[in-house]
Amino acid sequence: MSEVLDAVDAKILDLIQHDAGLSVAEIAERVGLSSSPCWRRIKRLEDAGVIQRRVTILDRDKLGLGFEVYCTVKLSLPTKENLDAFETAITKLAEVVQCATVTGSADYELRVVTRDMHAFDDFLRERILSLGLVSNIESRIVIRSVKHTTAAPLGLVSPYVSAQG
Repeated sequence: MSEVLDAVDAKILDLIQHDAGLSVAEIAERVGLSSSPCWRRIKRLEDAGVIQRRVTILDRDKLGLGFEVYCTVKLSLPTKENLDAFETAITKLAEVVQCATVTGSADYELRVVTRDMHAFDDFLRERILSLGLVSNIESRIVIRSVKHTTAAPLGLVSPYVSAQG
């Protein structure tokens, strides 16, 4: 959206990003609208692509998926074809929960979630290195997550919601 968020849109987005399970009636009540205009605003934000999707966040530790690793990946030869091939392959790997192209000496930063060290080793050997595109991987195992949020810092673009994390 090219225009600045008004107070109601900003509050709606803040509510939804912290609890996507809220009903339209609950959201409307909290922002001071009736349900129909609130629903229209939410629909407009969805149509504009501001709201991409609504998800449920699972507790990975309780599911036995508490092993998290950040991997810096350098390709052997970073040609357009190899970059495209790597990115296509990565999108199909469930263990990779985030992948970004980065500046510096590496090509990618991956965030990988799996069961344990052995599963991670299997993932590296069988899924990443077997692609034949990677020259170097540096892995950093997460000891403890200090902050994890999916919330966009709306306070940086709107004075109507808190800028605090």
